[in-house]
Amino acid sequence: MHIAEGFLPPEHAIAWGVASAPFVVHGVRALTREVKEHPESTLLLGASGAFTFVLSALKLPSVTGSCSHPTGTGLGAILFRPPVMAVLGTITLLFQALLLAHGGLTTLGANVFSMAVVGPWAGYAVFRLLRRCGAALMAAVFSAAFVADLSTYCVTSVQLALAFPDPGSGFLGALGTFGSVFALTQIPLAVSEGLLTVLVMRLLVRSSKGELTRLGVFLTRRANGAGTAAGAVAR
Repeated sequence: MHIAEGFLPPEHAIAWGVASAPFVVHGVRALTREVKEHPESTLLLGASGAFTFVLSALKLPSVTGSCSHPTGTGLGAILFRPPVMAVLGTITLLFQALLLAHGGLTTLGANVFSMAVVGPWAGYAVFRLLRRCGAALMAAVFSAAFVADLSTYCVTSVQLALAFPDPGSGFLGALGTFGSVFALTQIPLAVSEGLLTVLVMRLLVRSSKGELTRLGVFLTRRANGAGTAAGAVAR
């Protein structure tokens, strides 16, 4: 998904940077507030960032000028909400561009928008929807990681199709081409990422149940409709 340095036209690179900036600024405020109010969450924040960094560094060749890889953003979105992941994802992408030549500085805005903005929001929305509908925790975690991964690549396909429309069929033709090529590698990767995220969440449930409860990961049932919490339930 990391679009390579210099691959996008300058006007596209600037536009995606402008679109990403408000989410990152908001995320910085949310992250600062989280660390200030709950310094004990620093270790879990670091682990979420490291999870994203390691998974998104495992790249496979795909569309010219881009690649396929897990994203790792679903876990952090579940734990700390999408605004915080906008910051952690941006830091991840910046370090990968500088240290691993994975992505680039001119395409940072586009990569941030797809992986650090849309992916976390899509995954978090699916997680909350499934939990409110009564889905088991691990089923919701798997679905969130799966959707966060695939939605990132859907946005990347749109970004590339806008920049390089097909000469004959235009934007839609290019979108179908980019999306179908990504799908060959990305669907299996999304399934694998979902399973790995479930394993990590199981470990966190065993080792950090109190912190997960504070973060609202577990369902909270209300007793007799009185509006008082009866307890967090991990199902």
